[in-house]
Amino acid sequence: MTHDHDLVLRPTAAQTEAALNPPPGRTGGDLVVETLAGLGATTVFGLPGQHALGVFDALRRSDLRYIGLRVENNAGFAADAYGRVTGEAAPLLLSTGPGALTSLAALQEAAAASAPVLAIGSQVPTAGLGGGRHGYLHELPDQAASFRGVVKSVHTVRTQSQIPSALAEAWKSALTAPPGPVWVEIPQDVLLAPTAIPVVTAPDATPEELPPRPELTAVAADLLSRAARPAIIAGGGVVRADASKKLRRLAELLRAPVVTTFGGKGAFPWNHPLSLQSWLEDRHTTDFLEDADVLLVVGSGLGELSSNYHTFTPRGRVVQIEADLGKLESNHPALGIHADARLALQALLETVEPRQDETAPDRVRDLLDRVRARIAAQDLTLEQDLLASVRRALPAGSPSFWDMTILAYWAWSAFDAKAPNTMHSAQGAGGLGYAFPAALGAAAADPTRPVLAVSGDGGALYSIAELATARQYDLNVTWLIVDDGGYGILREYMTDAFGRATGTELAGPDFVALAESFGVPGVRTSTETLEADLAKALASPGPSVVVLPARLRMFAPTHLGSD
Repeated sequence: MTHDHDLVLRPTAAQTEAALNPPPGRTGGDLVVETLAGLGATTVFGLPGQHALGVFDALRRSDLRYIGLRVENNAGFAADAYGRVTGEAAPLLLSTGPGALTSLAALQEAAAASAPVLAIGSQVPTAGLGGGRHGYLHELPDQAASFRGVVKSVHTVRTQSQIPSALAEAWKSALTAPPGPVWVEIPQDVLLAPTAIPVVTAPDATPEELPPRPELTAVAADLLSRAARPAIIAGGGVVRADASKKLRRLAELLRAPVVTTFGGKGAFPWNHPLSLQSWLEDRHTTDFLEDADVLLVVGSGLGELSSNYHTFTPRGRVVQIEADLGKLESNHPALGIHADARLALQALLETVEPRQDETAPDRVRDLLDRVRARIAAQDLTLEQDLLASVRRALPAGSPSFWDMTILAYWAWSAFDAKAPNTMHSAQGAGGLGYAFPAALGAAAADPTRPVLAVSGDGGALYSIAELATARQYDLNVTWLIVDDGGYGILREYMTDAFGRATGTELAGPDFVALAESFGVPGVRTSTETLEADLAKALASPGPSVVVLPARLRMFAPTHLGSD
């Protein structure tokens, strides 16, 4: 009798031959790239360094495509974007010490945005692990400790035989909901030593599913079916789970208005009769959501930006579906359902009863009219016109990446993403310099459509070295730089708070001439010609830069008590 646990997959003759006679000249670095290829990776990002040379030499013998950036943090942003748009865990190859630590801000953004990144760093030789002071170059007492508070999981390899399993475990961790960055470190001597270990083929690293508990979805379905004024907040978890169609069907069944968070842009059609769009930084929207007797929150922790700076205080029953256990009920009491958004929405679709409510579209229109009236009273035509110009110039299916700049803050609330997973920003962790290197990562993932990056002049200076990367790999990215001579949003914050700004004014380069010095076409545009210049740049293959000298203003906040 044969039992299931007795079954063993038998290798083919070719696999047996390869195992018995592996190719000569392989090292631990080859085990790394073979494992990545076996896991399904096709593109890796990073920078070489002394302790990581074993991996980079092995890249030469592999079919993996390497995109080398000029700064480790920017390489992390590129891997983050690749992970966001593909849903794959993007490998990020880094060296030890300064190289590894320079990536931390990017990994923090990936963690906050639930972007799968497989960061692989080298380490000092094995003898230096454990805090001994051997004086190796780049030595840290505990390099992994720098990453534990940032990434989902940390994996330290000490022998070559551990490499395939450690990478497979990390890959699985990065992709299991909620996805995120992980850290693997491998000592220099392990990477450089010759290996007789057979060629790695296809490690098993299938992400675990996170289904909802059926008794919880049954209660949620009952609450939503009997609600008088249901409403839905759709967060980034809906986009990451590819659940926007399920969300739309549920909203239509329930006749429930939907607002998307800034991380959930595109999760619900912008002009749908039930769409509240993304005006979360508006008291009228906050009031509307507070008035819901049952509020379904899907894929959002209701953090600072999604709760109008924690002024949102729901009066009705909250149902929260969230894959990140730490975010479940972290800000508001709720019927908490720990689950992937796609699986939970499917469960609700199978159990809710359709509602009849002819007033919902009218209430949505009334809210949006009040929002528009508030903005119209602030004389912000320039900002609205510029955002509309960008939307018209950008092809509907093209992704856009936004830095922490005033035009991006407008876009969070007012930009129609047109489709899920097409608008991305650094609002997760809020660091500068995200847009351009992230756009390069997206362009590497899909070279068939143009990608837009939007930065201010301050944020652009964080990433200017990557013009060399854009040119070297001929990546199809148009970079819009809004140049106001400083950190515009900080200038505005400080002036409002203290009457004057300090440290916000910047001496800057001629961005057009600088781009052209890298061999990247550049054009200086104006508010009147932005749409035409941007559309032309986006239609031209390869990288380009469009510079708009303009001083923009933000709409007035409502979380401080103003109307």
